Amino acid sequence: MNIDYKDSIKEYSRSLGLEMVGFSRCRIYSELVPYLKKRQDGHTQNEFEDNDINRRTNPFLYLKDGKTVVSIAFPYFHVEDDCHDEGQGYFSKYTLGMDYHAAVSNYLKMICSHIEALGGKAVYFVDSNSLPERYIASISGIGFIGKNNMLITSEYGSYVLLGEIITDLEIEADTPAINSCGSCSLCIEACPTGSLKQDNPNICLSYITQKKELEDSWLSLLGGRLFGCDTCQDPCPYNKAAKKSSLECFKPFDFMCRPELRGIILMSNSEFREKYNRTSCGWRGKVILQRNALMCLFHYDSGAGNRIKEDDLASPKLKDIYNRLLRIYKL
Repeated sequence: MNIDYKDSIKEYSRSLGLEMVGFSRCRIYSELVPYLKKRQDGHTQNEFEDNDINRRTNPFLYLKDGKTVVSIAFPYFHVEDDCHDEGQGYFSKYTLGMDYHAAVSNYLKMICSHIEALGGKAVYFVDSNSLPERYIASISGIGFIGKNNMLITSEYGSYVLLGEIITDLEIEADTPAINSCGSCSLCIEACPTGSLKQDNPNICLSYITQKKELEDSWLSLLGGRLFGCDTCQDPCPYNKAAKKSSLECFKPFDFMCRPELRGIILMSNSEFREKYNRTSCGWRGKVILQRNALMCLFHYDSGAGNRIKEDDLASPKLKDIYNRLLRIYKL
């Protein structure tokens, strides 16, 4: 009996609540090499990106007999923009629920098991390889890469997370998506640092909130950002009409929607493990969140130096940031 692998995988994915599944031929993405080399030569590649261009363009390194790449999008947006209280800082929308690495992995493991039951090999990835997941999603017909470098889907806008599966099953490829930004440049105009205009992710505020070491020039520029930055996504017309996610794993935790800055700054290791280590912002560690909360507190509160004392801070890195902020804000 002949099995339609594509229909079977899509039907199984739909049974899990996943609507956006696309397929592309497993091949070397040689067309990306000049751009990646240009970014390396221009020093706009950041620390989270693999220096080995071959690992970023060659899926056969992950499954040597791969024939098809399955791209799957996971919508995560559950809440309105007023989730947070003004003056208390905010987390990027993708971080509000369960850690997406764990959530997406759970789904992909089940789909891989289904592919194996069909007689195929399958390996899955969630930020665990160096392949260009947004590009793969675009050539698999999931959505197009917008001017904000985000994958934009017709129903869920750019509020999607991505996962990939490489399989040795031969499956018909889908039609690549067509860029539909047109003349719109709202995301570029909204970007607070010019990162999009300069094509430089090293000055993207989402990256800055995750960077280990910060120069003084950044300490007063995060605004209310505790982790991530949605500024280029908020004005996008596709996001204004974005459908809400039905995936319960991404439903926001209350403590993420209503963050209390002083509580984050002074939290214990056990509180960090109990709360934030369950989210997508926990992987950078407790001190990064505390540092960002401290910067947010100074941004919102001119009397921050009186509300938090250096002796309250357990980490030498936080003490250093605290004293640098006192100098910057002249407190």
